Amino acid sequence: MSRPDLFKNTLRRLFGSGRANDTRPAVLVKQLHERDRRRMMKHFLSLEKSDRLLRFGSALPDELVAQYVQKMDFSRDMVYGVYSRSFKLVGVGHLAFAPKDLSPARSVATSKEQVAEFGVSVSPSMRGRGVGSKLFERAAIHCRNNDVDTLYMHCLSSNKTMMHIAKKAGMEIQREYGEADAYLKLLPPNPSSMLQEAVQEQFAMFDYTFKANARAASKLWDRLPGRKKPWPPSQ
Repeated sequence: MSRPDLFKNTLRRLFGSGRANDTRPAVLVKQLHERDRRRMMKHFLSLEKSDRLLRFGSALPDELVAQYVQKMDFSRDMVYGVYSRSFKLVGVGHLAFAPKDLSPARSVATSKEQVAEFGVSVSPSMRGRGVGSKLFERAAIHCRNNDVDTLYMHCLSSNKTMMHIAKKAGMEIQREYGEADAYLKLLPPNPSSMLQEAVQEQFAMFDYTFKANARAASKLWDRLPGRKKPWPPSQ
């Protein structure tokens, strides 16, 4: 495959088919860092009890949710997010790594040193738009490019979002006592997968910077006397 075709295919995977009748905005997934922790806290604390049950397996109170966010180690784990037009964090994917002997997925055969576990949450206003699937795809491509061949998810069997993601990705699903374990075996990396991850992060960073600057300008404009706030009220 030539370099132009490789880049074209990467953009197609990033932005979709490009069909004229598809008016949905692209879901851009950005790697999160320490500076995003405050918005992560807002995202998780805004989840209702039923959503926390599906995300954590228990309806955690605010103090335990806060501890989860505060203890998140960005140097060890990979955390991804999707920002809305109004610069709100509306989706978070947490990719954690563990030695294969200590991982919950240790029953899965792998010759690699680590297994990755993925958890995702999406704000109610953004569900049904492919946010969870895009977060999962970003996590999977990172694993593939970093010598991890098994991606694992654990959730309640009633978690329709996670089950949809798992089935769409072709994961092997094992159900028992109301819970489900899903596994995905990943292919080795290749030039296309490496380029795909780099391009995704680059476009997401551009998007993040634009939204952050627009949000800052909106706040400044809003403080000026006699000015109407131009920032869009929707997502």
